[in-house]
Amino acid sequence: MTAEHLAVTSHGPADDPRAILAVHGITANGRAWDTVASLLPERRVLAPDLRGRARSNHLGGPYGLRRHADDLAALLDADGGGARTVLGHSLGAFAVVALAAARPDLVDRLVLVDGGLPLALPAEAESADDVDIASLLGPAAQRLSMVFADDEAYLDFWRAHPAFARDWSPAVAAYALYDLDGEAPRRRASTIAAAMLADGAELYGPGWYLDALRGLRMPVTVLRAPRGLTDEEPLYPAGVLDGFRDLVPQLEIVEVPDVNHYTILFAPRGASRVAQAAARTPNPTKEST
Repeated sequence: MTAEHLAVTSHGPADDPRAILAVHGITANGRAWDTVASLLPERRVLAPDLRGRARSNHLGGPYGLRRHADDLAALLDADGGGARTVLGHSLGAFAVVALAAARPDLVDRLVLVDGGLPLALPAEAESADDVDIASLLGPAAQRLSMVFADDEAYLDFWRAHPAFARDWSPAVAAYALYDLDGEAPRRRASTIAAAMLADGAELYGPGWYLDALRGLRMPVTVLRAPRGLTDEEPLYPAGVLDGFRDLVPQLEIVEVPDVNHYTILFAPRGASRVAQAAARTPNPTKEST
């Protein structure tokens, strides 16, 4: 399925009239949602590859959150329009906030998975222009400049990633293999580095994005992972999400135990909490732990 040439992985029954939209992270692809979608068998889930990634990497710039919002709106319009539950992980959570602000008619609920709320600038950075996005992302960015002899070499790279040290699975392998471009012995990750850099520059809360958050009127749930991209420091330190209720008073915060930034989607213990958040009607006044 395509809309405006975005490649989309579709899960679930074709007759579900209001598919869930699920949007992946900064160097990821739509297959990141396979485990979550498998836990929602009665729902149709649309998981696109964002512009500059995977099967959509032939789509050029400009990139940025508002360009992604336009692409996602075109996808949902082509799917019949109407408000539906929208999920986003990491960068994808920022993209769906931009979508909800631009096209609230398409978004009934937002579920933000370890993303979507502006990141704190590193201590040494005065502005987002000073942030080394590639360094922040670690191995996920490093692989974009690497060449792999074959599929197994790429899988070995991901097996060695600290985030998957105890959570390697067939779902991770399928996600990784879907990501590959080129022919052996010069296989490469599919994400366009310029897309990663352009999108990463908007993760620290430019003024327009703060206005977008402030204007949200639909229920918003954010799920926090206690460990980060390399299974160490979290993207959002404990307690920091509470401060965003000044911008989003209806924000519901869900703490997901014993996961990192990746395994909140890939490990059953994380994916089950994401699926529960997607399937239920939220209570914006309740905080889960």
